[in-house]
Amino acid sequence: LFSQFDLVCVNAWMLDFTQAILNLGFLAGAFTLGYAADRYGRIVIYLISCFGVGVTGVVVAFAPNFPVFVIFRFLQGVFGKGTWMTSYVIVTEIVGSKQRRIVGIVIQMFFTLGIIILPGIAYFIPNWQGIQLAITLPNFLFLLYYWVVPESPRWLITRKEGDKALKILRNIAKCNGKYLSPNYSEITVTDEEVSNPSFLDLVRTPQMRKCTLILMFAWFTSAVVYQGLVMRLGIVGGNLYVDFFISGVAELPAALLILLTIERFGRRLPFAASNIVAGVACLVTAFLPEGTAWLRTTVATLGRLGITMAFEIVYLVNSELYPTTLRNFGVSLCSGLCDFGGIIAPFLLFRLAAVWLELPLIIFGVLASVCGGLVMLLPETKGIALPETVDDVERLGSQGTGILPGGPLHWLDLFRLSDVLFLIPKPVGTHQEKIQEEGVI
Repeated sequence: LFSQFDLVCVNAWMLDFTQAILNLGFLAGAFTLGYAADRYGRIVIYLISCFGVGVTGVVVAFAPNFPVFVIFRFLQGVFGKGTWMTSYVIVTEIVGSKQRRIVGIVIQMFFTLGIIILPGIAYFIPNWQGIQLAITLPNFLFLLYYWVVPESPRWLITRKEGDKALKILRNIAKCNGKYLSPNYSEITVTDEEVSNPSFLDLVRTPQMRKCTLILMFAWFTSAVVYQGLVMRLGIVGGNLYVDFFISGVAELPAALLILLTIERFGRRLPFAASNIVAGVACLVTAFLPEGTAWLRTTVATLGRLGITMAFEIVYLVNSELYPTTLRNFGVSLCSGLCDFGGIIAPFLLFRLAAVWLELPLIIFGVLASVCGGLVMLLPETKGIALPETVDDVERLGSQGTGILPGGPLHWLDLFRLSDVLFLIPKPVGTHQEKIQEEGVI
């Protein structure tokens, strides 16, 4: 890439730009495809996105010049956002509450598996075009999901397509050897509840607004710290292939720790603790003396483990805190701050490291530590069915956001001040009858 597009000397900044433009595409995909998935359906947007990633990725591999490379790398980011956000939301909405945590973590484990495999691909494929094709072409295989993965029954009900939802639920129950109660035939949706999502829906009411602001910051922090630590491997010396592989393997315990903690302690405590561990590890690593390489590696690995846990938990918490009518749009929009963090991460890392190599670690440490405190203000979602309406989220938040489950922390809930700052009227509507999860899935 350096030699083909002459990304050296005065053009060296363009290398940072190639990573930033991909994240800019992710950000654009959050606003466009995230909205489209809530309006037109999860699975159709997922399939379109898979096809888009495949086509644009092939064009990137054979780009004749740098402008074409940048344009189609941006588009690949747009469609890439559509694939992984809609797939996560589909799975979250289809499985039952007991299986939701396991499925959500398993999805993230495959992301870690990709990181572990990538150094091997890069080692055995000598050029960047070959690597690009190797990680792009499998997206065409995912088009086969059209015959395998159903549309989300929850989404169908919000769009007044209860008959289709019931058909899917019956198939799921049949595959699981269970019986669908006749009561499901009574599921209906009123006209008032069928509406297209908008950003105002995410900030109109107090609890939705608080969740949105905190989750945006959590996504931003996770992206900056995670991508910053990954890219830092390229500037601290050592064998890049081995270091990248080891850093990927270090992420595997994150999934196990999450599974062991989120059902015992809930979502918030592990979410906060993982951010704080990552923050403290970054700060400690920055001030360790040069002669303690083993200690620096150990502490840095602990930080990587912490931010990986935080990154995986924010997916789960975000999907559990938004109602069905806004879930895909809300998750995509909040994770758009992740993409914004990915845009500035390379510039933040490389430019600050030029001043002092450890300066980026201090920034990462402060961000993660602050995030660890803020997420304690979120409602606890352990063992709670997915909310269907905004009113469900408001009731969930009113149960208390204390450090201990159910404990009040109203005196710290500074986001209530936003009731005065955001003079937005609350919507009036009825509640959608919920899909019964237990006994079907």
